[in-house]
Amino acid sequence: MKKKIIYIVVILIIFLLACASLFNFNKNSKKEEKVETVRLAEVAHTIFYAPMYVAIEEGYFKDSGINIELTLASGADKVSAAVLSGDADIGFAGSEATIYVYNGGEKDYLKTFAQLTQKDGSFIVAREDIKDFTLEDLVGKTIIGGRAGGMPEMTLEWSLSDAGIDPKNDVNIDTSVAFSAMSSAFIGGTGDFVALFEPNALQLEQEGYGYVVASLGEIGGVVPYTSFFARDSYLNEHKELIKNFEEAIQKGLDFVHSKSDEEVAEAIIDQFPDTSLDDLTKVVNRYRSIDAWPDTTEFTEESFDHLQDIMINAKELDKKVSFSDLMYEE
Repeated sequence: MKKKIIYIVVILIIFLLACASLFNFNKNSKKEEKVETVRLAEVAHTIFYAPMYVAIEEGYFKDSGINIELTLASGADKVSAAVLSGDADIGFAGSEATIYVYNGGEKDYLKTFAQLTQKDGSFIVAREDIKDFTLEDLVGKTIIGGRAGGMPEMTLEWSLSDAGIDPKNDVNIDTSVAFSAMSSAFIGGTGDFVALFEPNALQLEQEGYGYVVASLGEIGGVVPYTSFFARDSYLNEHKELIKNFEEAIQKGLDFVHSKSDEEVAEAIIDQFPDTSLDDLTKVVNRYRSIDAWPDTTEFTEESFDHLQDIMINAKELDKKVSFSDLMYEE
């Protein structure tokens, strides 16, 4: 009997030691879970990029072991400069930035690995409410178009050319105003029209300074308008991280396509503390209505070619660059 009791006690001790060991292993495993910080430079902070903010706010990056450090670098040229200088790991801007860097002869150049938007996100705002607006209404007028060589301005030029309007002679496109100052310049009396992203366009409407009369996204067609890119070396050295990053963005895209406008607005409201839930909902609906967000992070060679057509039309590109050279593939 005594031997039996000793045997049971020994078994219990072994069991408890095994449980303790397993507990410590799991505890140590959690401690050893690697969380990588990614310094992400964005070209602008706008509701247009809702899927990315959803991925941040819903914890999709965190679930993938990624900590996002988001910084604003206004202008695609500044975003690419931040990545090239090492101040950012990943850039988020128009894919045209990768073409400029490639053509500049950079050896460790930038490659795009995921898209977030597939249309131009700017809206043409007029001083008067033009019910049946066409691009012909811009002839002889001044429109604040953004930075020369930037996607909003180049898409505007392409849209005018496609409509048979000479963007250099028939319309005065003001490219002297900084992106962040376009709304205030228009309010101050500059230009007859202005091309604005949201929520700026809606705010101008609500304040009585203008009226949204058209979407450049609808007119300009499908392109990899804003995408994520990094140095070729970074992409090759962080394959697993890039895969996880893409998956987080894909979840953000899935969210905006499966949820209501208000649910999307609620998910990203902390990113826009100065914008009401009602206004956020309206803007989400406005972008959804022009099919701004793609179903997938992947984009086609056809859309990349259209991007280059837009650049060639704006005389910012002499000849096309190979899709395979600038597209990262795992």
